[in-house]
Amino acid sequence: MTNFNLKTILRPNVETMEPYTPILPFEVLSKQLGRNPTEIIKLDANENPYGPSPLVAEALGKAPYLHIYPDPESCELRESLAEYTGLPAEYLLVGHGADELIDLIMRLVIEPRDAIVNCPPTFGMYTFDADINGATVINVNRRPDFSLDLDKIESTQAAHAKLIFVTSPNNPDGSLLTDNDLRRLLALPMLVILDEAYIEFSQPEGKGRIQWVKQYPNLIVLRTFSKWAGLAGLRVGYGAFPLDIITHLWKIKQPYNVNVAGQLAAQVSLADRERLLQNVAKIVEQRESFFSVLKQFDWLEPYPSHSNFILCRVSGNRKAATIKQQLANEAILVRYYNSAGLADCLRFSIGTAAQMSRLAEVLQRL
Repeated sequence: MTNFNLKTILRPNVETMEPYTPILPFEVLSKQLGRNPTEIIKLDANENPYGPSPLVAEALGKAPYLHIYPDPESCELRESLAEYTGLPAEYLLVGHGADELIDLIMRLVIEPRDAIVNCPPTFGMYTFDADINGATVINVNRRPDFSLDLDKIESTQAAHAKLIFVTSPNNPDGSLLTDNDLRRLLALPMLVILDEAYIEFSQPEGKGRIQWVKQYPNLIVLRTFSKWAGLAGLRVGYGAFPLDIITHLWKIKQPYNVNVAGQLAAQVSLADRERLLQNVAKIVEQRESFFSVLKQFDWLEPYPSHSNFILCRVSGNRKAATIKQQLANEAILVRYYNSAGLADCLRFSIGTAAQMSRLAEVLQRL
């Protein structure tokens, strides 16, 4: 027998925290549904239905140095990103997905019981990483139209919050943050992390605010290759940081955080971005077309979106959970919400024209 007791050493915040619930992969879903993966229309995780550039698989198949550790500074990729964003490479840091950078930012500044501001409904990783890092989360709920409640956010100064996370376009509703609202946030004595994971879909405003990091010492902008470039499975993200901040992030990031395959795939994607951005344009076109379809149903209330998904509130005597299950029975997977601000909601990721036609057909039958 041993005298070891895990509870005596386990961090209390980890013992009591809730685990993050990820979306299941095709292999698991196909077994649960009893269907071949090729039969499933997966519209539940905002993935790109067109996948990556075909040049990615070609480049990975020829990659000569998979047995060598990756470039710890992602130098070539950062140079390509500098050309893509117009921001010098010294402002840019690449991560194993933008999720890694969210955690890295918190580890840089958060000590147990420090406060962060979260603006739900929004991306769940902000509270997940806050819980891991022992932070107190101050939730300032969005208004019914999903805009930020700036007056309430400004009142959180008294709580000595160190960070605020805002997403534009916001997930799960697709709304945009205005320039004026961002400037009000930047006037606060806290670090503002602007998550632009879906910015390429927000036409005609796809340029975002990444250039603002040169002007504002308390602004960080995060981006990803998961959505527009179809690299969700390879996990490559990047952030733009003021120089004073990025100096310290270089100290604490894992040395080989972005693998060779991810770095190479991202570089190829940037080189082939004309093709990939044509796919983005197709998704935007399908989004607008499908929004018109959803407006035809008196039991669905779609919200205008600037992203690659549409959020709908289910009304009347229908229930979102029932609709989700009925769609799943047809091998169509969508996201279901029933949390604060998202009661009886479904989120439809935008797929190909054929996938969206199939979804529209099934909704008509329902």
